[in-house]
Formats: sequence, C-alpha cells, structure tokens
Amino acid sequence: MDTFIARQPIFDMSQNVFGYELLFRSGFENVFQPNTSPDQATSKVISDSFFLLNLHSLTGGKKAFINIPRDILIKEFLFLLPKEQIVGEILETVPPDDEVVAACKKLKQAGYLLAMDDFVYEERYQPLIELADFIKVDFLSTSHEDRSRLVKKIGPSGVRFLAEKIESHKMFTEAKEMGYTFCQGYFFSKPKIIMGKDIPGFKIHYLRLLQEIHYPDLHFEKLSEIMKREVSISFKLLRYINSAFFGLRHKISSLKQALLLLGEKEVRKWVTLITLATLGEDKPEEVITQSVFRAKFCELLAPLAGLLHRSEDLFLLGLFSMIDVLLDRSLSDVLLDLPIVEDIKGALLGEKNRLGEVYQYVLSYEKGAWHQVSQQGAYLGMDEQKVAPLYLKALRWSEDFSGL
Repeated sequence: MDTFIARQPIFDMSQNVFGYELLFRSGFENVFQPNTSPDQATSKVISDSFFLLNLHSLTGGKKAFINIPRDILIKEFLFLLPKEQIVGEILETVPPDDEVVAACKKLKQAGYLLAMDDFVYEERYQPLIELADFIKVDFLSTSHEDRSRLVKKIGPSGVRFLAEKIESHKMFTEAKEMGYTFCQGYFFSKPKIIMGKDIPGFKIHYLRLLQEIHYPDLHFEKLSEIMKREVSISFKLLRYINSAFFGLRHKISSLKQALLLLGEKEVRKWVTLITLATLGEDKPEEVITQSVFRAKFCELLAPLAGLLHRSEDLFLLGLFSMIDVLLDRSLSDVLLDLPIVEDIKGALLGEKNRLGEVYQYVLSYEKGAWHQVSQQGAYLGMDEQKVAPLYLKALRWSEDFSGL
C-alpha cells in the first residue's frame, strides 16, 4: 500500500532552506483532496512522517511544519513528536477559545514552536499571538497594506513573519523589504511528493485497540495481544520507540515492553492517532496473514526447541519476516529502524543462530520440504509428533485473527 506526503521548503530571505511544510496527499496528484477531514489529514501526515517514514530524512534534519486542527491540538497529539523537529501550525479555522489557548500554553511550556497559519489580524487572536513563534501571511489573499501593517503592529513582540504563496520575484522582494523573515511559495518550489510503502491493516484491530484504550484501566497485556495480530501497528510502535526521541539504550524484546516504556498516557494518544490515520484503508494482502502465521508458529515451537524463554522474540521474528515485502524496501534497511535484539535481526538476514534455526525450520515446513524438516528438527531436538498440532493451531490462529 503506497503512502504519500508532500513537502514544500521554507526559506530564509537569503534563500537558504529553514524547514519544510509537510502536507497530506492521497496520491501523485499534487493537491489536497477536499473530501479528507483536517483531523484525518494531519493524523496521516504525523503517522507516516514519524512512525513509518524517516522524519529526519524527509526534512534533512530541519524543522517540520505540520498543520494542527483543533481536535489534534486539544488531544495533545503533538507531544508524541520531538519538540526539536516540529513546528505546529495552528490553522486559521481554530477558534482562540480557552481550551485552545491552554493547549498552546502547555506546548510552549514544553518547548514546542508554534505558528499561526493564514493569519488575518483580529483582536480575539491576541492570546495566541503572544504564544506564537511564527506568523504566516498569505500574500495572494491579503493586500499590500495589510501585509505591511501586520509586521509593524506585531513585529516588535519578537514574532517572526513568514510570507507564504510567494509566486514572483516582485512578491519576494516586497516581503523582504517589509521585514518578513521567511518565505515559501511556487516562486521557489512547488510541493514535492514523497512516496513510501505503508503496511495495510485490518480495521477491526484498530477498532479493538481504540476500544481498549478508552477503558479506565489500561491493560498492557490485552493491548499487546491485539497488536501481536497486527504487523502494521507493531512495526510503527517499534519504529517510534526506537527513534532518537526516546534515546533508547536497550533493545526491545516484546510489544508489552514497548508499551510499558511508552507509558499509559502516551499509549492512549499514540493508539488514537494511529487509528485516525489508518481507518478507511483497504484490507491487508495475503502476506499479512502469512506474517502472522509465522509469528505464531515460531512462538509455539519455542518450548520444543528449548527456547521457551525466547518465545516473545520468536514471535517478533516471524511477525517481521516479510516486512521488506510489505514496505517494498530492502530487509537490511528496514531492520535498521527496528529496536529488536541483534540475534533476531541476524536470523532474518540469514545469519546462523539458534533463533534462525527455528525460523528456517518454519520456512521448510511451509514449503513442505520434509527431508529438510526432518534434518532441521532432529538438530533442534524437536518432537515431530508435537509439531503438526502446533502448525494447525498457528494456522487456525492466523486465519481467525481478523475477527479478534
């Protein structure tokens, strides 16, 4: 499943890139689809740019400007992202009510930068103006007098002005002379579409997760059990936990461990955001079911191979065994973003270790290569009579997982 993000550079007045505005796109058409809600669009941009793609690669380490509708702001989704990389653009449709001002104050106190998008001055916006780091002014929809008046009126407070929709050298020169600090528009660069590969997911799993996080008491065990059957959300969780945002020192060996590390409050926000970004997408392909089957079969074989203590690791090994196919990227590249222990990565890349021997046994069993199954099983010390029932159990579990 392809996923798309458009990015448009933001320049300083020496025409050096200061950052990029990240924009929702549903395909190669370089326009926003009007039937997409602002909440869904922003959720998808956040989800794809940080949890799926590499935000640092998208922006070259520069600031990422992201549109923030009211609900996304109030629900504190921005706190899921690193304050060093993000500028939250408060949309012009967001009313400056008490809840909005309080949410912005909380972000500012935490060190986040805020911008006011498509700004037109009204007295009621004064509480937000006092919190803003950037004010973006649409040069196509405002008059020469209004553009200049804004800088003179608000500029002394220290806020920086960004001229957007600059489409000619004349407009650029005008903005520079008025005292604008940054600019963006078609004169410099149209938004460039970045395409990645998303992992399709069953909607039922996301709905179950959404239901689970709204119970007063959060059960990490239940959450991890649901996630075990959804390779898409498992990948995004581990990718997120492995980001520099967390400064992770130890490798993650289970989904439950990742959830505990994230914490109850952040888990609720993260699951809600991922769900918003994913609902409405198509059912997964057969490769998803195959990944889940391998995960369960590997896990069930752990005791027979004398690896009961590594059953969670074997589950992750099977779960991510086809991640390269799902993302259309090389396996070695994908594994760089997953904080799983080194012998799991090694097993997936074909290195010889105990986990890899179990994995190869599973692959041989899948193919019906019975001579290899017999040899590998003997080496692992498997009781062959116990394997067939476990295979059927894993098969039933994977076939039934869409109705979890």
